[in-house]
Amino acid sequence: MFVRLLLLFTVVPALELILLIQLGRHVGFWPTAGLVLGTGIVGAWLARREGLKVLRAVNTEMAEGRMPTDHLLDGLLILVAGAVLLTPGLLTDAAGFVLLAPPGRRLIRAAVSKAISKRIKTAGPVTMNGQWRRVE
Repeated sequence: MFVRLLLLFTVVPALELILLIQLGRHVGFWPTAGLVLGTGIVGAWLARREGLKVLRAVNTEMAEGRMPTDHLLDGLLILVAGAVLLTPGLLTDAAGFVLLAPPGRRLIRAAVSKAISKRIKTAGPVTMNGQWRRVE
């Protein structure tokens, strides 16, 4: 876990900085700054739009008495997408747009669901000989 966090907070920003400097050298400062600002604005708008769609879907599922697990996970992925899109950089913007697009979100949601279900051993207490106990 430490190695992942180290990579996330050191290597990714360093790569983002290198990419932005290289892009700035090729197209200039103002187009690069415009791209960073533009992706932030468009990303925030898309995150809001997709988030509201998911919120409506969650409300519908709850009103029908169903647990909106897929939609709740979609909401979490949209929140992450919005956060990385507001972070300046090309790699984080690409990741954010993949998470905002419903097909990309479906792929990521399936992978996350699979990883979560592997970690879950049981859904709660079970009875054995009339006594409640947890399975571990």
